Amino acid sequence: MSTGNEAQPIVAAESEKPRAKRGVPEGLWKRCPGCKQTIFRKQAEEMLGVCPECEYHWTVGATERLNQLLDDGTFEEWDAELMPGDPLGFADSKPYADRLKAEQARTGMRDAALTGTGMIRARRVAVGVTDSAFIMGSMGSVVGEKLTRLCERATQQKLPLIIVSGSGGGARMHEGILSLMQMAKVSAALARYDQEGGLFISVLTNPTMGGVAASFASLGDFILAEPKALIGFAGPRTIQATLRMELPKGFQTSEFLLAHGFVDRIVSRKNLKTEIATIIDYCGK
Repeated sequence: MSTGNEAQPIVAAESEKPRAKRGVPEGLWKRCPGCKQTIFRKQAEEMLGVCPECEYHWTVGATERLNQLLDDGTFEEWDAELMPGDPLGFADSKPYADRLKAEQARTGMRDAALTGTGMIRARRVAVGVTDSAFIMGSMGSVVGEKLTRLCERATQQKLPLIIVSGSGGGARMHEGILSLMQMAKVSAALARYDQEGGLFISVLTNPTMGGVAASFASLGDFILAEPKALIGFAGPRTIQATLRMELPKGFQTSEFLLAHGFVDRIVSRKNLKTEIATIIDYCGK
């Protein structure tokens, strides 16, 4: 006879499934090439793409550069409709026409330069930016034409001219002599701008190489450079192989070029906007 006090059978609880490990979300951190530290990506972005530990300056795209440099909502693009062609029917590992389509799809740009007008601390300027993400920022016919038109409009409208160079490719070999002549064309437009009393501020970023460094990037009334930027014509290995001599350490950095009078000032990205506005005021433009 049951008394009601019998022990109830213990039912073993079903074992819980082990929880999957939560990994670190992708893209949350980035490694600094300068100090090799792992940096919180959002913090670097808040510092305009500068490492909070060593102030290494990451390369930024043309659109981001304009957002950093110009007052909010003031940029008006010029000559956005210009599209590159394939005048030589050039092909290396792939046809040039296919390469252009792939670069346009990947970067969202039509070519390696953006030009237009905007405000820097309420001062109207003509501004151009070359972007190393598009075929290394090399200067083809469209890049040369856009920069030439930029100089001409700056002359007509009597605007200070700012060109931010980020080109590791120089003249674009896919367009042959048509690309090479852009060096002279842009330089001639700058000469006419100078004759009319214009103020040209050239900003050199990492990298500024090849035909860009050998032409318009070196013609500024003021030449500013970001810290530790690679600036030069040929690469150090090419120069060393040609001259067969040991080269000075860091001879193509902005710091070396400042010490030898090639650039006027090294300016950290966070101070660039204010520095340009100060120069414009100082020159009465």
